[in-house]
Amino acid sequence: MRNKVLFMFFFLSFYLIFGQQKVTWKDLSKVKFTKKYFPDYDETLLHPKFSDSVKALDGKQITITGYFLSLDLSEKYNILSKGPMSACYFCGIGGPETTIELQSNFKLKFITDNIVSITGTLKLNDSDVEHFNYILTNCKGTLVK
Repeated sequence: MRNKVLFMFFFLSFYLIFGQQKVTWKDLSKVKFTKKYFPDYDETLLHPKFSDSVKALDGKQITITGYFLSLDLSEKYNILSKGPMSACYFCGIGGPETTIELQSNFKLKFITDNIVSITGTLKLNDSDVEHFNYILTNCKGTLVK
């Protein structure tokens, strides 16, 4: 009996430390944006300042649910959005904190506006303007019914 209790304690501790964390769009909204000039692009763009609670998620495996959007006919460039394609950040509704760039080693087999739960490692990006502020790497997903 004692061995079972010890096993469960270690298993639960390992899961709490290294397991995936469910994240909501509200969690990711805790970011402020300022305008910053990027001389390489001769553009002034929004620059994120992530809150401490968001910084704590950097490098962690998370799961988040949203709308799958494919922006590339080859389906290699996908994003997860808080809203559907007709109401996404690119259409003027919401801000950069309402989208996540999805990077996967294999093709994600969803269609635009499918509601999906995506699990991956969160990477915060405040310097590379060619990528989103939120990036999920090593993604896998499931269709939400």
